[in-house]
Formats: sequence, C-alpha cells, structure tokens
Amino acid sequence: MELEWLILVVIVFVSLYYLFRLLNFNLIPRVNKSEQLGFQLPPGSTGWPIIGETLEYLSTAKQGVPEKFIADRRNKHSSSVPCKVFKTSLLQESMAVLCTAAGNKFLFSNENKLVKSWWPANFEKIFANSEKTDTTQESIRLRKVLSPFLKPDALHRYIGAMDEVTKQHLNMYWSCSSSVDYVKEEDESVIIKVHPLAKKYTFTLACKLFLNIEDPKLVAKLEELIRHISSGFISLPINFPGTKFNRAIRASKQIKKEIEEMVKQRRIDLHPHLSDTSNSNHHHHYHDQDLLSRLLVETYSDGKELMTESDIANKLYGLIVGAYDNISTTLVSIIMFLSKLPHVYDAVLKEQMEIAESKAEGELLNWEELQKMKYSWSVACEALRLLPPILGTFREAITDFSYEGYIIPKGMKLHWNTYATHKNPEYFPEPEKFDPSRFQRQGPAPYSYVPFGGGPRMCPGKEYARFKILVFMHNVVTRFKWEMVFPDEKMIMDPVLVPTKGLTIRLFPHPSLSP
Repeated sequence: MELEWLILVVIVFVSLYYLFRLLNFNLIPRVNKSEQLGFQLPPGSTGWPIIGETLEYLSTAKQGVPEKFIADRRNKHSSSVPCKVFKTSLLQESMAVLCTAAGNKFLFSNENKLVKSWWPANFEKIFANSEKTDTTQESIRLRKVLSPFLKPDALHRYIGAMDEVTKQHLNMYWSCSSSVDYVKEEDESVIIKVHPLAKKYTFTLACKLFLNIEDPKLVAKLEELIRHISSGFISLPINFPGTKFNRAIRASKQIKKEIEEMVKQRRIDLHPHLSDTSNSNHHHHYHDQDLLSRLLVETYSDGKELMTESDIANKLYGLIVGAYDNISTTLVSIIMFLSKLPHVYDAVLKEQMEIAESKAEGELLNWEELQKMKYSWSVACEALRLLPPILGTFREAITDFSYEGYIIPKGMKLHWNTYATHKNPEYFPEPEKFDPSRFQRQGPAPYSYVPFGGGPRMCPGKEYARFKILVFMHNVVTRFKWEMVFPDEKMIMDPVLVPTKGLTIRLFPHPSLSP
C-alpha cells in the first residue's frame, strides 16, 4: 500500500509539473522575484518541483520523529548563531519556518497586522461552507460566538455531566464484554485498544454537551463521518470517487446536513409557535444550556438578525471536528506515559485518591476538585509537550516585512511548529525525558510551550480540553491499573497523532474499587 501511494504521488506531481510547463504557468514564486531584486530571503531549499519538501516533512512525522525535519534544517543553516528561520516548500507553497519561542511570539502577536491565518487547500475544500465567507473569516466568527460558552466559568456547570458520561463510558467499554475492542483474559484482566475507545468517548461527550444527543446509533453514525473527514486532511487532493479526499468532502457535506436538521428541529422545540409540527413524533428533549440551544438565540454583529441554521450547523461542526482527534490522542498519550512510568502513575493515583475518598458515594466531581489536580495537570502538560496532537499551523504574510534580517514578502506562507520548541534543549533540558516538574513553579519559558497555539488564535477549547482530560484521568486511575501489551508501541503522525497499534493495554481493576 505504501509503494502504491508513493507511485501515485510521483505520477500525479510529475504530471502536474509538465502540465504547468505546457500551459506556460509561471513556476517561479514571488519570493524568487524578491531575491532577484536584491532582497535576502531566509536560508533554505525549496526541494523538488511542485512537491517541494512535503514528502520528507510528512515522512519524518510518520516515523514518529517530526522534530527531525526542523532540527536537520536548523543545523544545516546555523553559522555562529543557531538558525531562527529557514525557507522550504510545503503543500505547494514557498514557506518560512520560524523555529524559536521568539518566532512563535512574533507570529502570535502580529495576527492581522503582518500575518493572517492560512489553511491548505485540502482544509478549504473539506470545510467549505454555504455562507459567503472563507475559512479564515469563519474561524474568527466561530471564536467570537463560542468564547462565552468555552470560558472556565461557563464550563463549571458541565463538570458533573463530564464525570457522569466518563463513568458510563468506562462501565460500558472498559469493564464489560459489550465493547468490540475488548478481550477478557483467564486472570480476569481485560485487554482493550485505547485509541478507538478514546475517540468514541471524546465524540460521545461532545455530542452530549454541544448537541444534547445521546442516542448511540446516531452518535456512531456521526462519528463514522468524522473519521472520513479526519483522514482526508492531508490526503492527496484528488477529488475522485473512492479517494480519501473525496470521502472527506462528501462526509463533510453530509454531517453538516445532519447537524442542520438537528438545528431546525431544536428551533421548533424551543419556539413551538413558529411551526405546526412542534408536537410531531420527532420532538427532541433538550437542555436550554447546551451549546446548540444557546446558539439559536445568538445574533450576528448587528445584533438584529438571528444566526441562520446553516451558520449554526457550520460552527457546531467545526468545533466537534476540532475536538475529535486532538483531545482523544492526548488521552491516549497520557495512558501510554502512565503505563511506562509507574512512579508517575503512583503520584497521580495518590492525588486522585485523596479527592475520591473525600466524596460521598455517587457524588460527581466539581470545579473545586479539578483545581486540586495540580500534579495530574502537570502530567497532562508534559504529555502534550512530548506528543502535541498537531504539528502546528500556518500563516500568510499580508505585507512585506523583515524578520531576523531576512525579507518575508507579501503572500509568502509561514509555519510555526510545536516540535521546534517542545523538543529543543534550549527551552527543555533533556527534552526526551518525561518530567512533569517542568510545569510546576514558574513553568516553561514564554511561547516555548504551545500545544494550544497562542495570541488571539489560541485554541478556544483549551479549558474545555483541560476539564475533560482531568475528569478522564480521575476516573481511569482510581479504577484501573494497566500495562501495555506492546511495550515498544509508539505514537506517530499519520496524518494526525496516532498509536501504531491502537495502544493495546491490559487492564487490572483496583481490588478495593472494583465496580
């Protein structure tokens, strides 16, 4: 399969190259014109025609060493001082890669001043929306609308629901034979694959909190569509039936349609006088504080017009897709590190048992208790440092500007990469060592730790993710011990962070806490 994929890549890009030459397209990017005019671009190479260095960028990630792409080029272009920026060609674009904490700060603080958000063509096509806005505009609107819902004080009320759903998930899929990813051994231990179950858990909880959906069949149907979308993000942009890209586009349209139908029904439920069908058999129960219900009373910036059902569906869809891979893979990483590091597991267990033993039977977690999980969150942060769920994101220069003595011309793309600083010994001594104490006391240097991005485009779901991770850790460690079935299993980017064997573990319930 890998050979077939590589052959297809070569055929497609060679064909495109000669087609461009035949049609007399200008294959010299604007940045080369800047060089011809005497401006100095950052050092680096643009690699092969059309494909640039994209294959190497993706292959190092798939080998589980995405930091190698950055480190190799930094070392190559460093002289008396370490290289802080280099040029390359990724995703058919000339690109400058900023590879220091200062570079991260520069990009984050110059949002909509010198740079703006940029998305690869795959994302634009998969996330194409029905409104007359581009992906960047839609992202800005999404943040504005969702920020009140995702702030810590607004999320407090959902901690109990998160705890309840987590307990239900562990009962159903980690403790009984109803799970397809479950095997019971003769010694009463249980073997499960964590990755598919973590995705199921993450998606189930998102459906509950954002859409107030709990029907397992509907949740499974929507998750299947999300899986197609996820696999299409960095697939070859060939929109033919049967390709990952085509399936992703079709799944995107279908899930938006499904969510839009839910929005229409919820509007009927909330406002029966608007429709004669309000008493139909399709009536859904709802909670007036879930995100869907709240969006139904949101207006556009003029404060007069309510958001359209299509627009609400787009925003809910974007939020669910954004949370799907990122949080689930972080949970997988945490389970992996706790398996490999018994002393870290024991310290997390001690902290969580103190909280568990202080609660009445059946009492759900609350905000104050999450605030006590300081060591557990340091563990999660260190997992996010070593295995951030995304490689980074992209920007586009909206004007000519200079950076570190080099020209960045208008239109050039820029990339910040989490591994450039997360695995850099300048910021994190012994970068491969798992050390939660890095996040205690004053913590890492500013802008060196960026799993959620930074500046005005910092991930709006950061607090939602933190609550969800801590609730999950509390429930898992107080109920189970575990060991990895494949001790050498590792995490790779393919194209998002995944364990090579699904993270297969053997679970052992704590004797005193067995359900």
